[in-house]
Amino acid sequence: MSMIYCVEDDEDIRELITYAVKSAGFEAEGFEKASDFTARLSVCIPSLVLLDIMLPDRDGIEVLKDIRKNERTKKLPVIMLTAKGTESDKVKGFDNGADDYVTKPFGVMELISRIKAVLRRSGDGMIEAVIEYNGIVLDTNKRKVTADGKEVTVTYKEFELLRCLLMNRGAVMARERLLGEIWGYNFEGESRTLDVHVGSLRHKLGEKGKCIETIRNVGYRI
Repeated sequence: MSMIYCVEDDEDIRELITYAVKSAGFEAEGFEKASDFTARLSVCIPSLVLLDIMLPDRDGIEVLKDIRKNERTKKLPVIMLTAKGTESDKVKGFDNGADDYVTKPFGVMELISRIKAVLRRSGDGMIEAVIEYNGIVLDTNKRKVTADGKEVTVTYKEFELLRCLLMNRGAVMARERLLGEIWGYNFEGESRTLDVHVGSLRHKLGEKGKCIETIRNVGYRI
């Protein structure tokens, strides 16, 4: 399921957008500040970003520039969502890498339609359609996993877990982040849900499962 990040300082608008996006069948997270969004982006890359220009801590165009400069996020679809609707504002947004530009006030149905259109153009929002690492190949379009050329049968959650780890390879993924991203809730107490799925995934990947490292008291990393 595609994850949409909404970076918008107006709480009412942010809540309206995230509600509409979820109602349309997507997952959504909202951020008031650019700094909060940037911190989350370093942990997990979404399918698309809705980005306001006038943020309390940073100009949205500068945030967009950073997204395009970063190797991990340079292809991340971004729709500018702002009250700045002059022709020069739009040109500036597109020139700096925006995939679309929606001005406020906007219609919710139109916004959802534009999100779907951008996701279609970007390959359904997947930043890496095929992810390869150390003999593991994950095809997001075919929902297929192979290890050393042999197909591995995984559950939906195991696929999403492996995809999240591979997309953020090299980075330590905190337990609560993985639970929030894959299961949609925060880690509490002694839940073994994540550990059980990691264990199952390691077993199914065979020798390649060893690349999933346990970072004691923190989480996991590929």
